[in-house]
Amino acid sequence: MIRLKEVLPPEFDKDLTPILLTDETMEERKNKLLAKMKQHNYDTLIIYADLEHGSNFEYLVGFIPRFEEALLVLHANGEAFAVLGNENLNKAGKARIKVTAIHLPHLSLPNQPMNTKETVEEILTKCRFADKQRIGIVGWKNFTNTAEDNKQLYDLPHFLLEAIKKVARNSELTNATSLMIGEEGIRTINNVNEFAHYEFGSALAGTCILEAMNEVSVGKTEMEIAEKLAAKGQRHSVVTIMAAGERFIKANLYPSNNKISLGDPISMTTGYKGGLESRSGFAVNQASELPAGQENYLEKMAIPYFNAFKTWLETAKIGIKGEKLYTAIESVFPKENYGWELNPGHLCADEEWLSSPIYPNSQEVLKSGMLFQIDIIPSIPGYNGTGCEGGIFLADIELRNQIQENYPEVWKRVEKRRTYLQEVLGIQLADEVLPMSAATGYYRPFLLNHNSILTNK
Repeated sequence: MIRLKEVLPPEFDKDLTPILLTDETMEERKNKLLAKMKQHNYDTLIIYADLEHGSNFEYLVGFIPRFEEALLVLHANGEAFAVLGNENLNKAGKARIKVTAIHLPHLSLPNQPMNTKETVEEILTKCRFADKQRIGIVGWKNFTNTAEDNKQLYDLPHFLLEAIKKVARNSELTNATSLMIGEEGIRTINNVNEFAHYEFGSALAGTCILEAMNEVSVGKTEMEIAEKLAAKGQRHSVVTIMAAGERFIKANLYPSNNKISLGDPISMTTGYKGGLESRSGFAVNQASELPAGQENYLEKMAIPYFNAFKTWLETAKIGIKGEKLYTAIESVFPKENYGWELNPGHLCADEEWLSSPIYPNSQEVLKSGMLFQIDIIPSIPGYNGTGCEGGIFLADIELRNQIQENYPEVWKRVEKRRTYLQEVLGIQLADEVLPMSAATGYYRPFLLNHNSILTNK
């Protein structure tokens, strides 16, 4: 029943304002991690951060170290040390949990003052972990390969790891990132305040992608369209994409002054804390304007993809295992035929990709409080891509009631999105599935035609 149909687009999410994480949420985060440390018998965690990989640090401290690096040393008794470079040292007093600041100038930018006679080892000794028996190292990656001991793989700089080993020469060190992400990770479940916090960024991404889609026209440059993919001064969680025609010319990843021509394939992506929106299609009004050899793009790529997207949304429920969702996509959109390689969906938070419970034979259970990105990327030789990536949140009745009570304006947006998906797009949702933006599920493969979208109605 999926076909192109002329329907009204979704209304833009309005009056979006950031919702800060409360002191209660930050205290809850710390207590959750301390409980996990006790459960797994860790005396100390050492959490690494840089600009690209700062979310585990930010989860507790409340900020990322921007252009520097940092460490958070958290002991089982709750005592915490923030090891910071020159330009973040003054942020220790802004941390959302109580920390003792330790200055390690080696974490600063190149050629900044490193006026210290102390070695990295000597400075880290001040964090009081030399006598600890079990120390967990938290980078940003939960290694899951089957060829090595994943507990002995570490993704932090060599100079830091070696200094840690020298300070804690009698300690047992293991990779403890699984306490933060993955099946048992505390960051995979969000409370009502965290949901509202992340909804702002996801909704903002949806508004940006809807505005950018409406700007696509022959003769405009990629940069002109890309201006709509940024908003309100918010930091992106991914590289912004706005590409027309052939991509990655001379290894360029960014929007350029390349002008859109009729028939060009179009790719656009924007994302913030809480979610990402991405669209792929063509700068055409109708199928007759598609490039030679791709005249059946709608039937070959776009409609099967949208059916997979619909299947994902209609399958997702609290209590099912990841393998069920994976199998559902494989049954309607076989990897062998459509060339997708990654997990068909993953969790997100401050970063665009947190981890994923959706993989072959996954026994991980989908739970209330999980924030998902529907991310299926087909690849068929001779055809350009297709996609309408977006996000949803799983919330049981208790959590839904909390949203309505504490964030009524957010709840109104959620209800409007659910109504559009079900009544206009013909996608049936379980009560616990909450779309994260007005753009969720809205797919126009022919981008010059503003009225014609894929729907199951």
